[in-house]
Amino acid sequence: MKVVLTGGGTGGHIFPLVAVARKLKEKLVLDVDFLYIGSGNKLEKDVMEKEGIKAKYIVSGKMRRYFSFQNAIDFFKVPIGFVQSLWILLRYMPDVIFSKGGYVAVPVILAGWLYRIPILIHESDAVPGYANQLLEKFSKRVVIAYPSAQAYFEKSKTALFGNPVRDDISQGDKEAGRKFFNFTESKQTILVMGGSQGSKIINKAIIKILPKLLMRFQVIHQTGEESYEEMVHLAAEFGIKAGHEGYYPIKFLDGDVLKNAYALADLVISRAGANTISEIAANKKACILIPLDNSANDHQRMNAYDIAKIGGAMVLEETNLGEHIFLEKIEKIFDDENLKNSMAENIKVFYHPQAAENIAAGLIEIADKLED
Repeated sequence: MKVVLTGGGTGGHIFPLVAVARKLKEKLVLDVDFLYIGSGNKLEKDVMEKEGIKAKYIVSGKMRRYFSFQNAIDFFKVPIGFVQSLWILLRYMPDVIFSKGGYVAVPVILAGWLYRIPILIHESDAVPGYANQLLEKFSKRVVIAYPSAQAYFEKSKTALFGNPVRDDISQGDKEAGRKFFNFTESKQTILVMGGSQGSKIINKAIIKILPKLLMRFQVIHQTGEESYEEMVHLAAEFGIKAGHEGYYPIKFLDGDVLKNAYALADLVISRAGANTISEIAANKKACILIPLDNSANDHQRMNAYDIAKIGGAMVLEETNLGEHIFLEKIEKIFDDENLKNSMAENIKVFYHPQAAENIAAGLIEIADKLED
């Protein structure tokens, strides 16, 4: 079985693709071959190389919902990416395509449809992105993670499976995490994440309250590649040395380091990307979600408030990230053990442990139907 994986270049797209690929390997052992088609950013290259998945990269354009001269440039990138996709798929000719959406997937799916290759797309968010709403017309199956997304797709081809996450994401070692981050047992731990690329807004908000936080807590801070040096410098201005005194900034969390960080964390402060929410749910952690203010279709805000409705998260808007409010919300959770425990318990309904398994089975099914 030959499978093409495609999607945007963020962790929210890449890691679910990897989770499903691992399940297909388990089911088919040596009888499966993968090709990833993406945009070629560093995260994509690193992850696919680590997973042993062949990769090809195409030119991709993005449709912005605001005026930008870049829109005119990107308009001409789409047909180039389409021609590249036609050539790649002709040479590889997969049995099935699994897409996580994003604009890089559009030319791949259109080319696959022309070749009559069966396509399964996955929508992570409460409100689907424009790309997936378009691509649904060319797909055999649509898998969603939030019930609210059903309204945007044809009911007969849609199934609610949840978000696929790696099986081992909730199998971290708390003591190994404590040793790696050089933390003590006497203080509770806060894990701060702004998505795979980091968040400058969250980064700066955390640094402003860092001296007060470290009086009570320890902080693991995923800064993103671009902001790491700046955060280390800003912390130093407060007399806080990175890797000491309970503050551990890190460019990117992955593998055992990420699992152990989740295991060690008593509270997670994060963006409201669907994949990260599923990982928090898998680990049953109390969380503060800070939705990206300009996310596509406002999907992060919808994700966050869907969870807040059932008491699984506290939502804090970017505009409310002032020092006093931010610190007050954090302390409120730690000062109310019942609140913290109930949040951790309620969010677990957003973890679907069989999601990757079910999607893998769906891919095998539509590929088999083509052979029949």
